[in-house]
Amino acid sequence: MKKVLGALLLGATIVSAFIAYSMYTNHSAKQTAAIEQKQAAKKAEKKTEKKKKPVLKVEDLTYQLKDSRTGQVMKEFKPVHYKDKDAYDQEIKQLASELAKGIDTPMQNIKMDANGSLTGGSKQIILKEAELVKNLQNLNTKQLDVKVPIYETAPNVTAASAQGIADVSLASYSTRFRPSDTSRNRNVQLSAEAINNVVLGPGDSFSYNQTVGERTAERGYQPAPEIINKQLVMGIGGGICQTSSTLFNAIDGAGLQVTARSHHSKHVGYVPAGRDATVSWGGPDFKFTNNKDYPVIIKAYANVNTGVLTVDVRTSQHAI
Repeated sequence: MKKVLGALLLGATIVSAFIAYSMYTNHSAKQTAAIEQKQAAKKAEKKTEKKKKPVLKVEDLTYQLKDSRTGQVMKEFKPVHYKDKDAYDQEIKQLASELAKGIDTPMQNIKMDANGSLTGGSKQIILKEAELVKNLQNLNTKQLDVKVPIYETAPNVTAASAQGIADVSLASYSTRFRPSDTSRNRNVQLSAEAINNVVLGPGDSFSYNQTVGERTAERGYQPAPEIINKQLVMGIGGGICQTSSTLFNAIDGAGLQVTARSHHSKHVGYVPAGRDATVSWGGPDFKFTNNKDYPVIIKAYANVNTGVLTVDVRTSQHAI
C-alpha cells in the first residue's frame, strides 16, 4: 500500500512539474516573441525615419568663404558643379583668381631719405590661390565655413638694422647712353631716381614696375624709342629698360636672388647679350629678393652730362 501511495505521489509530482514547466516555457516564448516584435517594430521605424530624413549633399549647401585674418565673410559660395570634377576645378580656380585680384598687394619697399631716416614702406598681401582651391576641393556637409588663406608680410627693416647700410659696396654696374638724346635720358633719370635709396631687409622682395610706377606723360616720362616685337617704336618711357638691365647686373653681381626676368626681343647695345631685363607696365617685370641675412640699399644715379648710369648695391661693414 505504501508503495502504491508513493508511486502515486511521485506521479503527481512529475505531472505538476511538467505542467509548471510547460506554463513557464509558454510564458518565456511569449515574452521572447514580444521582445522580438518590439525590436522589429523599432527597426522598421528607423528605416522609415531614414527614408523620411533627406541626405545632405555638398552641392546642395551654401558655404561662407571667410578671411583667415579677420573671420569676416568675403563671399557665399554654392558648389553646384561639385560632382563634375573637371568643371568644378575650373570654377574654383577662377574663383580663387578673382578673389586674389582684389586682395594681392605688392610690398612697397622702405627708402632712406637724405638724413638717413627710413621712410614709407607697406606690407605685401597675398591670397594663396592653390591653398584656397585645395580647401574648396575638400568640402563636407558638417563644416560650412571655408578659410580664405591671406598672408601679410611687412618690410623686414628697422632703423637699427639699417645703421651704416651704405658703407660697403657688394656690387656695382654701369652702362652708357648718349647725352644728346634728352627725352630718353630723362626717362632713364626718372627711373633711376625711383629705385635710388630703396632698402631691402632679409627676405624682402622688389618689383621694378611697382617701384618705378606707371610711365606716363603726367609723371614726366617722355616719348622715346623702345623695342616691341623686334622693332624700334616710339613710346612713353622708352629707355627705362636700360635702368632695369643695369639694376639686374648689379644685383646679380651682389648675389641677390632674381625671381622674374625677361629678355628683349632684340639685342640691346648697353649690356652684353643675355644680360638685359625688359619691363613694361602691365607686362614683363623684373623682380628679385634679398636672400641675404642682412639689409641692403640700392644706389642709382644717371649722369645726363657724361651719359653714365650706375647702380650700386651696398650694405653696412659689420653685416658682412
